[in-house]
Amino acid sequence: MFKDYNMNQVVLPLDLEVKLQENDIAFHIHHLVESIPDEAFKVFLRNTGCPAYHPRMMMKIILCAYSQSVFSGRKIEGLLYDSVRIMWLAQGYQPSYRTINRFRVQPEVSELIRQCFVQFRCQLVQEKLIDQEAIFIDGTKIEANANKFTFVWRKSVEKYNKGLIEKSNQLYNELLEKEIIPQMEREDEEHLSLEELTQMVQKVEDVITEYDQQIEASSDALERKSLRRERKYPKQVRKELIDYIYRKQKYQRDFEIFGTRNSYSKTDHDATFMRMKDDYMKNGQLKAGYNVQIATEGQYTLAYSLFSNPTDTKTLIPFLDEIEKNYFKLPKHIVADAGYGSEQNYDDILSNRKREALITYNMYIKEQKKKQKQNKFNTANWKYDEENDTYTCPNQKQLSFKYHSIREDKTGYKREFKIYECEDCSGCPFRSSCTKAKEGNNRKLMVNEKWEQQKEYVSAKLSEEKTGSIYRQRKIDVEPVFGFLKANLRFSRFSVRGKPKVENEMGLALMAVNLRKFTVKTR
Repeated sequence: MFKDYNMNQVVLPLDLEVKLQENDIAFHIHHLVESIPDEAFKVFLRNTGCPAYHPRMMMKIILCAYSQSVFSGRKIEGLLYDSVRIMWLAQGYQPSYRTINRFRVQPEVSELIRQCFVQFRCQLVQEKLIDQEAIFIDGTKIEANANKFTFVWRKSVEKYNKGLIEKSNQLYNELLEKEIIPQMEREDEEHLSLEELTQMVQKVEDVITEYDQQIEASSDALERKSLRRERKYPKQVRKELIDYIYRKQKYQRDFEIFGTRNSYSKTDHDATFMRMKDDYMKNGQLKAGYNVQIATEGQYTLAYSLFSNPTDTKTLIPFLDEIEKNYFKLPKHIVADAGYGSEQNYDDILSNRKREALITYNMYIKEQKKKQKQNKFNTANWKYDEENDTYTCPNQKQLSFKYHSIREDKTGYKREFKIYECEDCSGCPFRSSCTKAKEGNNRKLMVNEKWEQQKEYVSAKLSEEKTGSIYRQRKIDVEPVFGFLKANLRFSRFSVRGKPKVENEMGLALMAVNLRKFTVKTR
């Protein structure tokens, strides 16, 4: 005997919501998107044309698809026909893959994604899943949708541009010597501008036109042959000048795209070539990608941003600015790893934002080791006489203060150093171990007092029981989010190009990770 099975009979219920489990992720997606204020959707209203699909519905089906590791527009369209979750969220509508792809890369969608993060954080606070005491910041590199052989390097462009300047100046001088063109008033004596090169082409063309007229007017075959021979050089020069103009325009475009970066990809100009993590054969991969920065608490991503910097150090301050502007007020503790430890970052957090920086620096772990503390050549272990402002080296020689030195980095941040110099290093038995200075020069010591004070502050904070436990939580708070993103969600490469579009996709993927975790936690 079998249970009744009849394909010709209407089966109840017709409402797909009944088929979903009680704590299904579709319900959490529905409640999250419904919590976004109506004002955020007004920019999508159009007074002409066919009525558009509601942005709430589009956000729901895309978030649900991303939570199931489906990122392709065509595959998301397929889920509208066979996934009970997405069919319920779409309420019978079936937008095409073109509509889905156009929607998720719209600039207006970035505000909806931002609202998702703001509203999701409010839910976490209500559910008491986060205590708002600290945020944990870290970054990872995700590959851009660009071929790894489409690189353009700043150094190469600078090299070719320098050669172009030399060749164009040389050609200009040759034309002056041969009296083909008159001397021009140049804006810059070092290089010719595009306008000046264009003027040169025009003047050379005038010379060629003059030769053409002479050839046509002449009836003597030998004279015509001689004129053609003379015309050959101006024609070659014109061809070279046109090539120089094209190359100069190209190099100028390259420098505009570079900005402050050292490279870019031809297929995604916003992507920068970065050293990715080693593959399974331990090969370092240099690929076009983006540096994704996230701020987490309780293993939930509360804010995110994308940067073109391969390193994390210079991303912290702009990321904190973005958090305060678009997401939430910063908590008391800012926690990050040694990649963010710098004088500028400490100064910004402690002085400008009035927060506690639980961020280590590069030498922190090494300085805690017994070997480093007992190393007599480590300048941190040298005796300092505060009254006379001198240091004593392992050979019991005095290093006295000589002068101040100020160094400015590319961002304009200035660091102040005090320079000390040993009284006499001649005949020192420790010279080879103590200094690399040439024979006859004394050992110099650079001391950044502000940096030393910041290091002492960090060491003291991490030694305290409460703040130390908060910092130790960093590894189990922010690191797993990248593991969930890349291993569980299988999101390791962007499918769109251009930073605004990539930011939208990154936000959708991170929110999908949040919703998956939230669904499991609230069961």
